Amino acid sequence: MPHQHQSHRRDFLKQTASAGATLAGGLSLARAAHAAGSDTIRLALIGCGGRGTGAAAQALNACDRAKLVVMADAFEDRLTGSHQVVAKRHPDRVDVPPERRFVGMDAYAKAIDADVDLVLLCTPPGFRPVQYEAAVKANKHVFMEKPVAVDVPGIRRMIAANEEAKKKGLAVAVGLNMRHTNSYQEVVKRVHDGAIGKVNFLRAYGNTGGVWVRPRQPDQTEMQYQMRNWYYFNWLCGDLIVEQTVHALDLVNWAKGEHPVEAQGMGGRQVRVGTEYGESFDHFDVEYTYPDGTKMFLFCRHVRGCWNYFGGLAHGTKGDADLSGELRLHGQEPVRFERGIDGHQVEHDDLFAALEEGRPYNEGDYGITSTMTAILGRMAAHSGQVVKWDEAMKSETDLGPERYDWDAEPPLKPGLDGMYACAMPGKSKPY
Repeated sequence: MPHQHQSHRRDFLKQTASAGATLAGGLSLARAAHAAGSDTIRLALIGCGGRGTGAAAQALNACDRAKLVVMADAFEDRLTGSHQVVAKRHPDRVDVPPERRFVGMDAYAKAIDADVDLVLLCTPPGFRPVQYEAAVKANKHVFMEKPVAVDVPGIRRMIAANEEAKKKGLAVAVGLNMRHTNSYQEVVKRVHDGAIGKVNFLRAYGNTGGVWVRPRQPDQTEMQYQMRNWYYFNWLCGDLIVEQTVHALDLVNWAKGEHPVEAQGMGGRQVRVGTEYGESFDHFDVEYTYPDGTKMFLFCRHVRGCWNYFGGLAHGTKGDADLSGELRLHGQEPVRFERGIDGHQVEHDDLFAALEEGRPYNEGDYGITSTMTAILGRMAAHSGQVVKWDEAMKSETDLGPERYDWDAEPPLKPGLDGMYACAMPGKSKPY
């Protein structure tokens, strides 16, 4: 069920339903009515993996007028499994008959073209720019998972599409859930208010044991194999610094109030070196520099049996802040803040609250900036060079295939020994 504050908000909106018509200025009156709180908000889930399944359930939790009516995925078994899970959690608000279940590389386009109001973009991030462009062109409100691109051409496409979304008054949410978590919000607010004094430096961590590996099947094509194992191919995920550690980088950027202008670092493959790990690195160490010269140090790895921590810290002249929820001022006892409701849920609550109230809502700018921060770090570590933001933004290196189709050639293929070539610091070019 929706949280209590949302029920109160809906009661208010029933009295002021016409206010919502301003949100989707370029949309039809029928679509504007959805934002005004008068009838069903029809959802399409595009990308039916674990995160997509969770996002669909959370969207339905957030608004009792929301209904999942379309699903799309590259693989039929992923769609079927996701449908079973979401339908079990929300049996009265999942209505996705076979004719509204789309499978294949072009499934996203069919889902976006369907009669829906909001799309949940939860495919691997390599597909995000083309899918976001399509959703904006079709006048759909959007929730999209992080990161929002894997390369600079993708970033530029996202910037252009997001500006168009603003002009159209489309609501856009990005799955950087820490920004919607109470403990993070409380600490970052105090950092901004000067509680720790001048920020001397920041740290970001993305140290975990790693994620799944899906063995190669005898009947798979190379494209099918890479799509199933998208986490280990940069054209699909951007490497671990982009796909996962973007959360920590977004957190420290948020605390600092701006993005870095330069990065240098290192990384490589020390433990995950088999054919099953594609081209991805298993560790990165990057030093970022902000416009005022402040440094931020990033450490991330996917290695089991090590010390793990995921988050960020800010160090100031008056004390330190663990941005996940603790303030440690000099000479005082630490102050801890309650984490509150899971940010994965609240990010949907906040999106649907904006739709209910008919107010502008767009998280695309910081989603794009934090993704570019991660890409900047990858460029520096992969090349071993100092990489400047402004120069990086000129890059024409597109990591994707020439076209997105099952019979297309993936941009990276294994050698005769089954190994995939990976970046080599000192040899690989940053741009």
